[in-house]
Amino acid sequence: MAAFENLFIGIAGMIGAGKSTLAEALGEHLEIDVYYEPIQDNEYLEDFYRDTARYAFATQIYLLNRRFQQHQEIIWRGRSAVQDRTIYEDSIFAKMLANTGLMDERDYRTYEQLFRHMSNFMCKPNLIVYLDVAPERSMERIRHRGRGMESGISLEYLKALYAGYEDFIQDISKVIPVIRVDYDRFATADEMAKVIESEFLDHSFLREAVRFDPART
Repeated sequence: MAAFENLFIGIAGMIGAGKSTLAEALGEHLEIDVYYEPIQDNEYLEDFYRDTARYAFATQIYLLNRRFQQHQEIIWRGRSAVQDRTIYEDSIFAKMLANTGLMDERDYRTYEQLFRHMSNFMCKPNLIVYLDVAPERSMERIRHRGRGMESGISLEYLKALYAGYEDFIQDISKVIPVIRVDYDRFATADEMAKVIESEFLDHSFLREAVRFDPART
């Protein structure tokens, strides 16, 4: 499909928003490569959730490095792909950690400078799909999937993170097309993939996807 040659889609959203599920559905629906968030082999994540203030900077640097590697691989391979969580979102977490006193201000400045330098070498995705999930819903999903290392996540943490995402989406939508999706309004990830395909073809910048209606196709 010509419209989807060399297409780079980034999936953005809160913890437990369903990014991996949607990335997989988009990969199958559009027949493109899927890049998942580096969680299973993240050697800092357990320590981060156990003692966030101590490991915040190291964890953010680790994730930034891995995400940059993944981002660049997508560009260098020159093939259409969907990425489960974009590199841009790492800065949301870092800023939130600094604002809540969980990351030293000096460490945050170092992180932010490094991120800006790296971003100068990055080609932007063609599209970002933002899964808009309220903090309370995010908490429900975190509890439901039952990852032990996430058990200490508080609603306050998620509320601070959500505020950061809202600011991020407003800013990033000025330079990269964004489709905002309420995941709970869709029956399946495949249904959502069809909506995103349709919305992308409209070439609009900040849109709110509506539920797919087969009668209109």
